[in-house]
Amino acid sequence: MRLENELAVPLEIIFNMALETGCSPQEWKEANVTPIFKKGTKGDPGNYRPVSLTSVPCRLMESVVKDKIMSHLLENNLIRDSQHGFMPGRSCSTNLVEFMDYVTRAVDEGKSVDIFYLDFAKAFDKVPRRRLVKKMTAKGIHPVVVTWIDQWLTNRTQRVCINGEKSESSPVESGVPQGTVLGPILFTIYIDDLESELKKLMLDVKVVKFADDTKGARVVSCEEDRDKLQQALDCLCDWADKWGMCFNLTKCKVMHVGPHNPGYEYFMRGTKLDTTEEERDIGVTVTRNLKPSAQCSKAAGRATSVLGQLRRNFHYGDRHTFLRLYKQYIRPHLEFSSPGWSPWLQGDKDVLEKVQEKAVKMVTGLKGTTYEEKCAELGLETLEERRHGQDMALVHKFLTSERETSMFVRAAAPERARTRQATSQHSLTIQYARTDPRKYSFAVRTVEKWNKLPDEVKAAPDGEKFRGLLKRGK
Repeated sequence: MRLENELAVPLEIIFNMALETGCSPQEWKEANVTPIFKKGTKGDPGNYRPVSLTSVPCRLMESVVKDKIMSHLLENNLIRDSQHGFMPGRSCSTNLVEFMDYVTRAVDEGKSVDIFYLDFAKAFDKVPRRRLVKKMTAKGIHPVVVTWIDQWLTNRTQRVCINGEKSESSPVESGVPQGTVLGPILFTIYIDDLESELKKLMLDVKVVKFADDTKGARVVSCEEDRDKLQQALDCLCDWADKWGMCFNLTKCKVMHVGPHNPGYEYFMRGTKLDTTEEERDIGVTVTRNLKPSAQCSKAAGRATSVLGQLRRNFHYGDRHTFLRLYKQYIRPHLEFSSPGWSPWLQGDKDVLEKVQEKAVKMVTGLKGTTYEEKCAELGLETLEERRHGQDMALVHKFLTSERETSMFVRAAAPERARTRQATSQHSLTIQYARTDPRKYSFAVRTVEKWNKLPDEVKAAPDGEKFRGLLKRGK
């Protein structure tokens, strides 16, 4: 029985009163915290993310407020392009693709690049409430909304819930609660100006963020370049000190990329940053040689592990059950943010494809004999076909976005075009590269495939229409 009409009126009254008075019921400020393991040693409480489970009516109210705040920020271009987390049209894939485009371009030109990966200590929990209010006000958010959020963050309590057991409630002195609807956008507002001083000082450092995950890179060819990157790190530390945040220096790393990289040392508040050969970057393994082999191997390993669990727990491999389980629990491991790390070596492609091949063999009653025939019978595309579709969809998103991008260059007019593919206003100029990481990077490998698409597909007005046309054209 649907009760939305009956519930809408009382909820509207409550929401309007909350905004008019700037108050929230105390029940909206109480949270049950569930610890979610991140990485590292499971016995270390610091390796868990505290996710707050809060009142459902409050979450509805937060959704309304969040939509209004987001509209204001986007209409007035108040969030820097470096932020890819919780922003419409941006994602882990756009974060990885844009950052690696900078790195691979420099390495292909024979330059060395130093990459730093930063980790905020208890990022969401550290945000000082009064300073957050100042930043919201500076962004021009309506005073009524700022007042309500300020009051909503005041006198909060939380308790930890594990396996049905609950701790005593404790007051929350600072921070924006993780697991709430408003928490991510409030944190985004708070750290928006993290790299603001770098541009003023003309330090020429590429900084990219996904929520609190922050990384940066700079070409280094001499001591002067190293000093500028060190100055950039000092500026970021100064920002953190000024705004009540802090970095977990034991988890901040530097990666030296390029065959002739001098391997300079860097420090943050007197602590030398550890050098890393391999780093997990928003769920994707990045290595110093910029090859995706490690990511392919680990993605296949995670997917195979889940597949084994499903095989042990589900004894009847009917196609309906298989497709639901496979698409939800296994395939995401094999293609998460694949535009940022798509494999080019056949061995790496096979490592991924064999996982799906094993999964398909578990389905009973299929008439096909080959892997391709079984996939067709199940309505599944091969992983390589899906990566192609994801690549093309992301190219379309970049080209139709209002954000400027330097990754692609529109092709010349047809009479001046250098290739047969560059025959329309939707075509792109082919880029050439010397090294494999650049040659197979997103911005280079996708151009020829994009140019071969029919004009009506490339001219699709939105992503949904594009994906539909692309699928029908296969």
